[in-house]
Amino acid sequence: MSEVVLSVDALSTEFAVEAGVVRVVDKVSFELTAGATLGIVGESGCGKSVTALSIMGLLPKPAGRVVEGRVLLNGLDLLRLPKDALQQIRGRRISMIFQEPMTALNPVQPIGRQLIETLRLHGDVGDRRAARARGIELLAEVGIPAPDRRLDDYPHQLSGGMRQRVLIAIALACRPEVLIADEPTTALDVTIQAQILALIARLQRERGMAVIFITHDLGVIAETADRVVVMYAGRVVETAGVAALFANPLHPYTRGLIASMPQLQHVPKSRLPTIAGMVPALSALPQGCRFSNRCSHATTICAIEPPLERVDMAHGVACHHWREFGA
Repeated sequence: MSEVVLSVDALSTEFAVEAGVVRVVDKVSFELTAGATLGIVGESGCGKSVTALSIMGLLPKPAGRVVEGRVLLNGLDLLRLPKDALQQIRGRRISMIFQEPMTALNPVQPIGRQLIETLRLHGDVGDRRAARARGIELLAEVGIPAPDRRLDDYPHQLSGGMRQRVLIAIALACRPEVLIADEPTTALDVTIQAQILALIARLQRERGMAVIFITHDLGVIAETADRVVVMYAGRVVETAGVAALFANPLHPYTRGLIASMPQLQHVPKSRLPTIAGMVPALSALPQGCRFSNRCSHATTICAIEPPLERVDMAHGVACHHWREFGA
């Protein structure tokens, strides 16, 4: 059995807003094993990115704060570490690729300076010349042509795909044990998306990293993940191996997400199935099951919050009616 490198246990995060305090992530738990890929999926506003920022200790302050739970990186609780100690681990042992490459990179600094800064802060490199040589190696490793010249380019001089490759190079500069990729293919065309996913998969194999993929695209999950966590309105509603999830989804929300994917048997240019309604505002959640106001299977029992039940050792679901959907 593979070693667990990252364990998130009952993680809860709150934000102070004008209307008061809202819980954006509510008792989220999952495990990530060495060399494996975990997909976290859900619509925008489900708490996926906030979960990642909570793990990394990068919540916007003072509005956001983790209020309970544990995040164990090889047994070390990141939430209990002093700021300086966490700074040494972040980037070196656990790293993150952010959503928007244009905003994640500093627009007024050459990409080489940003990459070298990471290497000198966390990497085992000596002087600036050695760091620059290592930066050229990293850019070449992620497939950027003429890396010695590109090192002096500014972000606006690169395409979206190239900027994303730079972010990957920065995230992997210190060979982290865990990589969190937050919507790494957003705003990229299909061909470039495939290249970025293949690049991350290759680097993962070569380095033996564990990876968390955060996305709303189930196609990406099907292609990359070993296990899947489905989130809705800040909670985990289903978790399973990727094959089991697609073969036998047990939560109505998961079933709706899968049904909305384009299928070969669909009539060309026909309207895809959708999930009615929208993710509710966190300040106005339905009582009990948070999906109940959008669910065609909801009954009076759904006014009671469903626990995450174990269907088997590898499959869990938070729905009172899951037995109606089993294969």
